[in-house]
Amino acid sequence: MLSHDRVWAAIDALAERYSLSASGLARRAGLDSTAFNKSKRQSSDGRPRWPSTESLAKIMEATGATLDEFMGLMQSRLPAALARPHGSGAAVPLVGFAQAGAGGYFDDAGFPVGQGWDLVELPAQSTDTAYALKVQGDSMLPLYRNGDVLIVEPGAAVRRGDRVVVKTGSGEVMAKVLERQTARTISLLSLNPDHPNRDLQMVEVEWVARIVWASQ
Repeated sequence: MLSHDRVWAAIDALAERYSLSASGLARRAGLDSTAFNKSKRQSSDGRPRWPSTESLAKIMEATGATLDEFMGLMQSRLPAALARPHGSGAAVPLVGFAQAGAGGYFDDAGFPVGQGWDLVELPAQSTDTAYALKVQGDSMLPLYRNGDVLIVEPGAAVRRGDRVVVKTGSGEVMAKVLERQTARTISLLSLNPDHPNRDLQMVEVEWVARIVWASQ
């Protein structure tokens, strides 16, 4: 089935096949380097944004991939987080905030990649795009403590007032409350009064994932 998640997952898989990031794939195809960023996959009001047929044609031309190959990626090379059935209670990767900030642990869409993760079982209300992040340190007190586990959904629409995890291009990972997001900027309120609120340009943001559940 052709879906928003499958098309974007295929773009990420195509980039991986040719040892590129999504940004690198865009540059090779002669597109803006942010064309395939996570922030470009949804509009500011949360509606899905699809890649254009022109951009798809350009990345296939740049890599030499065929249409059949791209369709095959949509059908069989989805990230594991997208392949899980809803309500499965499946075990999912448990990622530390330090790992989340380091290079190589996530794709451009905000999904964990690689092998050897510790696993936790998802609560029943989670959907098939969720995974777990383990809080490290006290920067999110008093709401989240060191060792708490956050279930996040990188593909979920975010709205004002949602608690979110944000990763920047510099490798900083933070849990904040979304105050406002536009196509160009994002404003974040700190959970801990000892830490500042943040205003970022979306070009600085690699991904935003909504927090849907937390252990207490």
